[in-house]
Amino acid sequence: MSTRLFVSGELINGAEIELTGDRARYLGKVLRARVGDAVRVFNGDGPEWPAHIQRIEKSRVVLRLGDSIHAGTESPLKVHLVQGISRGERMDFVVQKATELGVKRITPVLTEYGVVKLNDERAEKRREHWQKIAASACEQSGRTRLPLIDTPVSLKNWFGSKPEKVDAELILVPGAAVPLAGIAAPRTKVCILIGPEGGFSDIEYDDADTMGFKAVSLGPRILRTESAAPAALAVMQSHWGDLR
Repeated sequence: MSTRLFVSGELINGAEIELTGDRARYLGKVLRARVGDAVRVFNGDGPEWPAHIQRIEKSRVVLRLGDSIHAGTESPLKVHLVQGISRGERMDFVVQKATELGVKRITPVLTEYGVVKLNDERAEKRREHWQKIAASACEQSGRTRLPLIDTPVSLKNWFGSKPEKVDAELILVPGAAVPLAGIAAPRTKVCILIGPEGGFSDIEYDDADTMGFKAVSLGPRILRTESAAPAALAVMQSHWGDLR
């Protein structure tokens, strides 16, 4: 498989594009690419483009694009993950694996038992950081559409401005009587809430119940927050998505 790169901006069949900064250094210094080498690029909108390296200079690389193609790597199941923010690499891991498993949207939420506190400036910086992780995961996994990652918000405020209606609204609850795999298959859209290290508070569980979220479990064992999200996504994709 040739190297895949996410690049921002418009991509047009047959055009030349210029890579600078990290993208250029990655090709020139890390991969030691040469003129004529084949790569593939995508901008997150759907297609990808085969390309060949035209020029390699000290601080830039020029590519010529071929005709766009559709990779067919996007799942028909649209999953919105509402994830309680955990510390450091745990949240990075969730974003990476959720992207690889086809999630369409991630809303990081601040919760009562969560240890992470963010002001507006730090929240936006974390969103940008997670978006880069998602782009890298798309490069690796073959996806051509980036998941939408929202700016972190409190769970209470998210409940107050909950977006689109979905076919199934679920919340992971340890010991819930209904297993995730046992619910009726959603047509296309599902939203799932997963707590941080300390889980959700009783008030947050009550709020979720009031909002119509159904309690489901992943079996008899309690998973860490960074394990729960990929496990839940794998179950959903294997039952209702493109891992069947």
